[in-house]
Amino acid sequence: MHQIAVANLVLALGATLILLGILSSLLASRFGTPLLLVFLVVGMLAGVDGPGGIEFSNYRLTYLIGSCALAIILFDGGLRTRLAETREALAPSLALATVGVAVTALLIGVFSYLVMGYTLIEGLLLGSIIASTDAAAVFFLLKTGGLQLKPRIGSTLEIESGSNDPVAVFLTIVLTELAVAHSSPGFGTLTELSRQALLGAAMGIAGGSVATLALNRLTLPGGLHPLFVIALTVSVFGATSYFDGSGFLAVYVAGLVVGNSSVRAYPAISKFLESATWLCQIVMFLMLGLLVTPSNLIEYAPEGLTIALFLMLIGRPAAVWICLKPLGFTPPEINFASWVGLRGAVSIFLATVPTLAGAPNAPMYFNVAFFVVLISLLVQGWTIAPAARFFGMALKRPAASARRVEIDLPGQTDNEMVGYPVRPDSYAALRPASLPAWLKPVIVVRDGTVKNAAEAGQIKAGDYAYFISPQDRVNRLDRLFAALPAEAVTAAKRSAFGEFAVAPDAPLSDLATFYEMQIPPKLAGLTVAEAFSVRYGNRLHTGSRLTLANYAELVARVVEDGQLLKASLRLEDVVDVSMRTPQLPPPSQIRRLYDRLHQRFRNKGKPNEPTK
Repeated sequence: MHQIAVANLVLALGATLILLGILSSLLASRFGTPLLLVFLVVGMLAGVDGPGGIEFSNYRLTYLIGSCALAIILFDGGLRTRLAETREALAPSLALATVGVAVTALLIGVFSYLVMGYTLIEGLLLGSIIASTDAAAVFFLLKTGGLQLKPRIGSTLEIESGSNDPVAVFLTIVLTELAVAHSSPGFGTLTELSRQALLGAAMGIAGGSVATLALNRLTLPGGLHPLFVIALTVSVFGATSYFDGSGFLAVYVAGLVVGNSSVRAYPAISKFLESATWLCQIVMFLMLGLLVTPSNLIEYAPEGLTIALFLMLIGRPAAVWICLKPLGFTPPEINFASWVGLRGAVSIFLATVPTLAGAPNAPMYFNVAFFVVLISLLVQGWTIAPAARFFGMALKRPAASARRVEIDLPGQTDNEMVGYPVRPDSYAALRPASLPAWLKPVIVVRDGTVKNAAEAGQIKAGDYAYFISPQDRVNRLDRLFAALPAEAVTAAKRSAFGEFAVAPDAPLSDLATFYEMQIPPKLAGLTVAEAFSVRYGNRLHTGSRLTLANYAELVARVVEDGQLLKASLRLEDVVDVSMRTPQLPPPSQIRRLYDRLHQRFRNKGKPNEPTK
């Protein structure tokens, strides 16, 4: 009976800690405190040196639960990465996630060897442990700060944070084995890393394909689709790790496969995984906080502080410059990416590996890594928002978030039903006739009455409208139903977006900034006329087109003797313009734009007369 009572007490204490962690997130949101830091502090207060007095030193259980939690978190990260939308950020983010992690680990290893007096293997192992960044910490802080980053840098940091953990795990496990065997890294180390990566990628593709096929072919009872996905995720991780591959890379790749395929019950899976990921993070952070003994940190404070400063000021910046400079990133972008390299739970989790393996000087890895994470969260965590504004990486007018409800349609893998409240200051309310043709209205709730699409007619402010949308376009709708800035509301009422006259000598960089689009690197720094010249040379003629992004193209309107005299910018449809909430020019320029559009419509029906 005593053992049953102890078990019940453990359950009660565990649930209480999770509740405290959840409630503490409200405090973190209010004051912009790094969420990971809050969970760690709650765990430390409940630990042996805190008021809770709980003695916990089970590294094996920590590794088991942490591995399972991290596998689910990485799968969710892959699931939410849309390759079509982030294609331009893949090269820089993958460079940071691979070469960047390796360079960071190498620099810390050499510094620890030359300055701190560690052996080379100890330094490299410590560098591998703290080489990866924490996605949860970065984007929670950006969200609570009300920030939205410019598309290229935001996508790059997001994919990097979600995909750099597998490389850090590779290096940590291999170097731990070398530390235990008292051997040195060589060509065999690189071969082993490559083998683990290839096996992990192959198992991930296979697991993701099996998950996609099963979800679309099997008729599971309601509510079991998310559980099926989580069970398969843990299974892929365990099987890949058993065959000595990278289980963490496998689950991330599996998430990419499922997230970029048409699968049944995707909304239910996505919502469930969002909750499961939160729970995994809370449990892992609290457990790591319990595992540390704060009084032991004092002994390692000088080493931890020195390495943390080197990492923030030299190690991470050097790795980022090496990876991003050749890819055409600007110094402000590189400097901001360098500062956003927050360390998190993965670093503390990997620090348990040397202890489990019986590596020499094992307590050093855990305590130094814990101290580095604390310093990173305290210094970098509280300065992300000011750094984004200082380096000019934050959008000046971020789009307000819109509440979206997704409903899975049985038998429909290519379409989803989504519901939005229609705000009076949203583009959907201001320009309901301009909704894209692929967005099909189904139900409108108006004044407490449910109407079908035919009865309701055009949507109005105050409605709650449900639509059927292609799955690959659902994410494009949020800004259509979000609140617009006052200037954009005025422009939406006065002008008809869709095509704009542009001057031949207008810099493409200005267009890219205005419409928040990423132009091809080979066109950067050119004017409209120069870009057409590079593309067509002496073959330029009226009607020639030049693609700038997947939703925008330039059209040559008047060409004489091979010279571009007039051009226009065409956008795919009005929803794309509204979704980007462009940074509007001064009122005088808006007026000139309106006059040009007005003149164009007055000349409608006169095809031989060029647009003015």
